[in-house]
Amino acid sequence: MNPPASEADPIQRWRSRAEPYWQATVLGFHRYASWLVSISWKRFIVLSILLMILAAITQSLPPFRWNVTETVEEPIGRPSVPAPPKPPRSPVIKIEKPKTGDKDPDGVDISIDQRGIRITPRAAPASAPASAASGGSAGAASAAAPAGVSITLPPGVDREAVREAVEAARDAIREVAEAKREAAADAEQAKAEAEQAAREAVEDARQAIEDAFPGPTRKVKKTRVVHWGDFLTDLALLWIVASAIVKATYKGRLQAEVKAAQATETAEAESLKRQVVEARMAAMQAQVEPHFLFNTLASIDHLIETDPKRASVMQKNLIALLRASMPTMREANASGVRDLGRELAVIRPYLEILKVRMEERLATEIDVPEGLFSAEFPPMMIQSLVENAIKHGLEPKPEGGTLKVKAEIVHGKLAVSVADTGLGFGKAATAGTGVGLANIRERLQLLYGNRATLAVAEHPPGGTVVTITVPYKSLEGASA
Repeated sequence: MNPPASEADPIQRWRSRAEPYWQATVLGFHRYASWLVSISWKRFIVLSILLMILAAITQSLPPFRWNVTETVEEPIGRPSVPAPPKPPRSPVIKIEKPKTGDKDPDGVDISIDQRGIRITPRAAPASAPASAASGGSAGAASAAAPAGVSITLPPGVDREAVREAVEAARDAIREVAEAKREAAADAEQAKAEAEQAAREAVEDARQAIEDAFPGPTRKVKKTRVVHWGDFLTDLALLWIVASAIVKATYKGRLQAEVKAAQATETAEAESLKRQVVEARMAAMQAQVEPHFLFNTLASIDHLIETDPKRASVMQKNLIALLRASMPTMREANASGVRDLGRELAVIRPYLEILKVRMEERLATEIDVPEGLFSAEFPPMMIQSLVENAIKHGLEPKPEGGTLKVKAEIVHGKLAVSVADTGLGFGKAATAGTGVGLANIRERLQLLYGNRATLAVAEHPPGGTVVTITVPYKSLEGASA
């Protein structure tokens, strides 16, 4: 047993439910985009500024902003905790210059110069007893030159060895000094660590006291502002930028759609018009060809009894006419054009049949270079012009006349003319309504536009000349 469709295909069910919403969204977007395109850029800028102002005002109003009052407890006072003791200061050793007049007889003078360090006892004061002054010469000399510390080298000592000993002593002194400096640095670091540990201990003690003795508290009402509408300004700016992009791009799309619709309508109208013209030409052909065919067959039947030779010629020309026109008629209707050689293949037997019917009253001439047989030319136009020339120009004239078909290149275009020496355009009693020429003009307009023309003029010897001018183009595979 198959499960229900709603259970077997949940994706399809979801699509069917979401389809109306999607269509409504697309419809809303197209309506909004069409409205954006309909307004001017000046109005769009004014509306954008108003939207930004509205967003800035709205974000400070409820429900995007409100005040919240809360009751909290805060402490009134806590037991005081003594500050951590300051670390004892290290003793400071200062060497000060003795004050003026301060002469300590028991002191010493320390002098440092290029000769080394000298430590010399100070001399006795000037007010010494006279008995000291009256002493012996040795005692005076001793008082005048107080004893000091001096280092002398015994004779015979190698000075280089002494210098090396001094250098070694100097290096040892430097190492001792460096060790003292490192010991002092380690002592300073240990001191800093001890101070930090003391501070942390005091802070821990303070926190413990606060936890153990919370102290009195009081309830206080505090008001805080809650707002979550800050995104409105950013959202409005994003909306404005997106709308500007839609306005700039959607207009081009609408214009393209309008142009495409116009082109489609034009193409459909041209196609319909062409179909109408082809239908008219087919109707005319259906009317003309049977009439011409019946008349030709009647003439052949009459000539069989009176002039079998001429009847045979007319019959052969009729067969050539049917063979040239019928196989290519479907191709011409499909493409709209065919080569000039095929048109002449229809015109030649057609004129020969007319010459049999009109006898000496009709003379024909075809002046078309062989190189133009492959030129493109609309079908049935030359035949229509020849029929008009025979029917309205040469047949009504008692003595008949001459009909000439000519093709040539004029200013880069193919010009095909049909000239007769008949009564003249519109002078015969059998003059038509001009529908045939109007159909030819309409077909030329559909096929070539303004590049093709149909001209009707008087023939200088008398009669009418009709010229069709189309762009010259050679068709591949044209028949000679």
